[in-house]
Amino acid sequence: MLHKYAFTNFQSFRDRAEVDLRLSQKVLFTDWMAEADTGERLSKLMAVIGPNGSGKTALLKPVAFLAWFIGQSFRHPPEAGIPITPHVATSDEPTEFECEVDFDGKLWRYVLRCTPERVLHEALYQKRERFGYVFVRDWDANKSTYIVKQQDFGLAVQEARKVRPNVSLISWAAQYDVPLAKRMAAAYVVTNVNILGRVPMGEQAVLAAAQHFSVNPEQCKRMDRLLSMWDLGLSGVELQELTINDPQEPGKKAWVPFGKHENHEKEFRLPFAWESSGTQGAFVLLSRLLPVLELGGLAVIDEFENDLHPHMLEPILDLFANPNSNPHRAQLLFTCHAMEVLNLIHKSQVMLVEKNADCESTTSRMDAVDGIRSDDNFYAKYMAGAYGAVPAF
Repeated sequence: MLHKYAFTNFQSFRDRAEVDLRLSQKVLFTDWMAEADTGERLSKLMAVIGPNGSGKTALLKPVAFLAWFIGQSFRHPPEAGIPITPHVATSDEPTEFECEVDFDGKLWRYVLRCTPERVLHEALYQKRERFGYVFVRDWDANKSTYIVKQQDFGLAVQEARKVRPNVSLISWAAQYDVPLAKRMAAAYVVTNVNILGRVPMGEQAVLAAAQHFSVNPEQCKRMDRLLSMWDLGLSGVELQELTINDPQEPGKKAWVPFGKHENHEKEFRLPFAWESSGTQGAFVLLSRLLPVLELGGLAVIDEFENDLHPHMLEPILDLFANPNSNPHRAQLLFTCHAMEVLNLIHKSQVMLVEKNADCESTTSRMDAVDGIRSDDNFYAKYMAGAYGAVPAF
């Protein structure tokens, strides 16, 4: 489970920003929370709210970037830069990332300092009585080489020396069958965010979701049941493998969804393109959430409620709260414009984001706001501007 992450000098965030999912033992335990294997109490979800352009999406991107960098950067072309963008005011300074996760029943800390050109410092620590390094990798500019120290990591010294400047040592070591690196490089994060922002919700996203469900029959059954239960006018979803019109690949086949509907005693099917944007959005969203709920991990979703009715928020979030639908304590980190979410969750599960006149974003957890009470009407007080991070008109 993710405990916290922090970063400095990334996109609109110039100074250090931290997202902390750890909760005090004094907080009333609810279904939105879980006990980590390492003993800490953690939130299973975190909502990010604030005005348009404040930096909400930028607050999510470090998680998506780190998941890619640790897991997939070995596949990055050798000549390509590291896909990060420092704040424009400090573009000549490195960007820093840090995260803490529990994994294999242990607590780990990962640290990265880099520029778009190269890794300057990378380290992995494991907590025993205190944090001790598993590996530390530093760029020696005078010798134009990396200095790598290891303790029980298992990567051969000659291979550690060869690591490319745009690749994580974990991703590199996974290619050499280092057991810890292979487990850490596996996919634990599902997201609709890339370095450019939110992946658009359109025809390709619907087809990708249909392809996913075609090879995951149990998740397909669950999706069908949920969409029917959520009263979207559907009695189910049917997938058909059809030849699609693609001039570049004549005869190409793809899985295409059809919505099933009932009129009195008669059932009929409609192409998903004819379904409402909310129905399409829920279909695509479930293709991202159900794998995490089934296997565990973290879903990072930008504009979570996009095209959905506000009343859909609670039943979808409940999938993470309910131990039956979330047996592996999966977590959800999301941005949201539907402020009704403030009526559903605890003040410690909300990050407020705003941007100042110097185009610098800042963030704080709602329970850090002075004077906030657990029995406050968070929705009403937020809309009244009591907590900041609201649009100024």
